[in-house]
Amino acid sequence: MATSARPNLSRVVRLLIRDIARRLPELAHVRAERVLVVAGEARRRSRATIRPLRFADGALRSPTGQRRKPRVRFRGREVLYVMTLRPLFFRQSTPEQRLRTVLHELLHVAPAFDGTLDPRHRHAELSPRAYARVLQPLMTRYLPLCPPALLRALASNGEVLVRHWLERPPTTLVVGSRERLRYDEEQTFLGPVRMITRRRRRSA
Repeated sequence: MATSARPNLSRVVRLLIRDIARRLPELAHVRAERVLVVAGEARRRSRATIRPLRFADGALRSPTGQRRKPRVRFRGREVLYVMTLRPLFFRQSTPEQRLRTVLHELLHVAPAFDGTLDPRHRHAELSPRAYARVLQPLMTRYLPLCPPALLRALASNGEVLVRHWLERPPTTLVVGSRERLRYDEEQTFLGPVRMITRRRRRSA
């Protein structure tokens, strides 16, 4: 992985997703090139969220036919999920917490990888403790396998580059409305974010 004075964290996370899918059979269905990684605003204590870009069964239109999802493409590929990294990811995390956050969000992705979420891993269905029991074995297995260059990038201090929306797609649109239906890289830009990495506490 090429390095620069200001690492591209969107690219780092995309490479991380690809490596996770290659090494963890439970997440082998995830295709990194169909996940767009962007920075976003604070949302309570959330470090990141993943947004599905399809209705049930991967449909672009709702079951009633009255609403539809916008279509997002990035560098010629259809995007099915948008992972939004929030300020706590950049400002109050260790590298391991950042890795755990990415794994956490990927667990929400449906096994069919059809632009929907896995109903088994919705927070409405699982308590935080139950979700942690699903996540922790993956974290334990993957952390020793994570490429050092990616882990170092997750430990960056200082300014990094992250993709942002210039114009953020709505969650859904009314069918027949005159709002924009298609979004691509022209509605995004690479901008700086200051990253502060917390030090791990040393055990006594």
